[in-house]
Amino acid sequence: MGRAVAVFCGSGLGDRPEYARAAAATGRALASRGVTLVYGGGGKGMMGAVADGALAGGGRVVGVIPHWMMEKEAAHTGVAEMRVVETMLERKTVMADLADAFLVLPGGLGTMDEMFEVLTWSQLRLHGRSKPTGVLNVAGFYDDLRRWLDRATRDGYIRESSAGLPTIDDDADRLLETLLA
Repeated sequence: MGRAVAVFCGSGLGDRPEYARAAAATGRALASRGVTLVYGGGGKGMMGAVADGALAGGGRVVGVIPHWMMEKEAAHTGVAEMRVVETMLERKTVMADLADAFLVLPGGLGTMDEMFEVLTWSQLRLHGRSKPTGVLNVAGFYDDLRRWLDRATRDGYIRESSAGLPTIDDDADRLLETLLA
């Protein structure tokens, strides 16, 4: 499959237009680098925007969606490679298996669940190899996450050398270069 990045993001767009713009730009940036987008398979919200951006840029897109969410999330009809799985855990596992790195865009509880799961897997070295995670801090969306990670590190819950620490950046191109290095 070549290089692939799994993107975790919201099934909704959120209330700020810069979120959707960042998602579409991320999809285009992956496509321009020849990197496959692996994502949750939705056709609307942030998921739809990142897939639309990658498709518009001529990129390869692989969606991974539980069968029972096909209707709920309105699976993206333009994605040629849609993997239908049984559970949310299987979705995360398939996405992690396909990806060389992970990129987190704005989203809600599901996005946080996906991010913390792969960060924990990285910290425990369950991927079998290093798979970096980046967080795109669009309009300061993840400022509080950065503060929490700093506090958890200062207070001894996370080691600075931990493989589970994400790179947080507000510049998508710089973040992608870091993840793909």
